[in-house]
Amino acid sequence: MTTITTETMSLQEKGDNTPIAYQGPNLPNVPKDLVVTDALNLNCDERLWVPQSPDIWFRPLCFNVSHGYFVNILRVRKNGILSRHRHTGPVHATVLRGRWHYLEHDWWAEEGGYAFEPPGDIHTLEVPEGVEEMVTLFHVTGAYVYVDPQGTALGVEDVFSKLIAARKHYEDVGLGAGFVDQFVR
Repeated sequence: MTTITTETMSLQEKGDNTPIAYQGPNLPNVPKDLVVTDALNLNCDERLWVPQSPDIWFRPLCFNVSHGYFVNILRVRKNGILSRHRHTGPVHATVLRGRWHYLEHDWWAEEGGYAFEPPGDIHTLEVPEGVEEMVTLFHVTGAYVYVDPQGTALGVEDVFSKLIAARKHYEDVGLGAGFVDQFVR
């Protein structure tokens, strides 16, 4: 077996440009790839958007139940405080439309920007006046623990609660409860 190092030449550098797919056996127990075409189409079928609370929806892209994370697009069409929460794992956010910030921090998440939020971070999310629509792609590992201003837990949201909400929504809008299964890994 050859050890791959940073000094290992690429196949192209070795002159192997042959367009042949891998011919060996698949590894056992590897789940199928998950591909969501048109994932960034924000004007997609409205039934794909799962209502979370008034004027807030999410569009699931991945529910990874074996690793405890989810990837979704959050769409908000209101201003003000959305939630105060603590992260139990890391969060990655890419702003697709609009802007938002946390009352506890001096930075702003703005259209085209990226933010990393570490586990244990507690913050209050606000969409400011003048933003008609905020849309952000979130990759959330672990849970959101919703808290009051002193940090007392009020509720929890994780991959499992999001999956349950999506399953119910898709059943209610006629896509069928099983529609959500395509996003589960």
